[in-house]
Amino acid sequence: MLLFGLCRIILTLLNLYEGVVFVYCIFSMLYSFGILDAQNRIVWQIGNFLNKLVEPVLNPIRRIMPSLGNVDLSPLILLLGLQYLVQPLVVQIMVASLTR
Repeated sequence: MLLFGLCRIILTLLNLYEGVVFVYCIFSMLYSFGILDAQNRIVWQIGNFLNKLVEPVLNPIRRIMPSLGNVDLSPLILLLGLQYLVQPLVVQIMVASLTR
């Protein structure tokens, strides 16, 4: 039962992290198009916070992927990996803990 609760917490954290990656993508697109003011301190703090959460995970993916010019597909690869590799593994562990 403890393992089941732990897996539920992990799934919730994974869903939250997916949301953070999505917000990071939208924020960086708005920032690069000049819609968000780079001189605004609040905008800078939000961008810095998102960078610190997402970039450590995206950098290894970027090193592995081939360069596609200015197109960065590493957030897409991260989201697909979380959705189709990590979450099913955690769900499988949850089911295995219930059948014991």
